[in-house]
Amino acid sequence: MRRFFASAALGAALLAGPAMAADMPEYPDVQVPDVDYGVGGSFYLRGSAALNWHWAPEVKHPWDSTDIDEIVDYGYGYSWGAGFGYETGTGLRFDGTIDSVETSGLKITKTGTAPPTGDAGDYTLMLRSTVALANVYYDFGFDGGVSGYSGGGGAFGYVGAGAGVAWNHVETNSPVGVPIPVPTGTNVSGAAAFMVGVGYDMGKWVADVGYRGLYINQISNAPTDTSTSSAFEIDNNWINEIRGTVRYRFD
Repeated sequence: MRRFFASAALGAALLAGPAMAADMPEYPDVQVPDVDYGVGGSFYLRGSAALNWHWAPEVKHPWDSTDIDEIVDYGYGYSWGAGFGYETGTGLRFDGTIDSVETSGLKITKTGTAPPTGDAGDYTLMLRSTVALANVYYDFGFDGGVSGYSGGGGAFGYVGAGAGVAWNHVETNSPVGVPIPVPTGTNVSGAAAFMVGVGYDMGKWVADVGYRGLYINQISNAPTDTSTSSAFEIDNNWINEIRGTVRYRFD
């Protein structure tokens, strides 16, 4: 009898099992995607070209602290350069650049006795400078996303600053017939820069256009004998540039 009841219970359980399983709810197979935070660094090469205008307040002469000439005309010119850098993928990027900067036309006018006995007349400066800078920038997307860095694509803005050194070569056009023409010379000076602009991120390629204010602490012809009247110094030079840049990213 007990064997009969045990067999009956087992059979009931076997019959009820599939029915209960059929009544259980089915859950979908959920696929969890990988999270892409849009953050990834990359190295890049860059090339730049610019038009500029050169401003400084005055010309001083080391041999006579009272002999100061006001600059009456700006200089104009251009620059071009290259660089290598790294962007972090968070908006920050860093690079080192070397630029060739040229300007001409910065002018003073001396009064007094005209040549050949005096030095009155117009003197204009021609500058060729090689400027090496270490720079840091912050790129920010206009759409609230990753535009402008990490290959996110789209328009972006940027601000930046740099510091470094300028190797200056200067020539001066003196009035015809002056007793002592101003000699050519060279000097080395500290330099700094401030940058701001807008650009477009195309993935591998990035293009931007903006303003760079390049500061050169001093330009001088630095003759061997600084006591000569042909020695001069120009402090606080600002070379204002409208500059375009193209960058190429490496994977």
